[in-house]
Amino acid sequence: MADYQFTDYFEKAVLKKRPYLRKEWCVHVVEHSIRSEPQEHNRYGFWGEIAELEGRYLRVITLEDKRTIHNAFPDRRFKP
Repeated sequence: MADYQFTDYFEKAVLKKRPYLRKEWCVHVVEHSIRSEPQEHNRYGFWGEIAELEGRYLRVITLEDKRTIHNAFPDRRFKP
């Protein structure tokens, strides 16, 4: 995880709203995504399955460097 950073927004808002999330899950999704694509505002989205989320897919949003994690949430609409 040393190569990854987390925005203040992630640290203060995302983890507060979703305390069950783990940073290591986010890094895992970025490194082993089943899909990734550019998003608005020079960000990237990554999707990956997390067993602890009962088979749901976690969507992780990074800044344009793909190493600074900005947001993460279970994506109920994602279909692999």
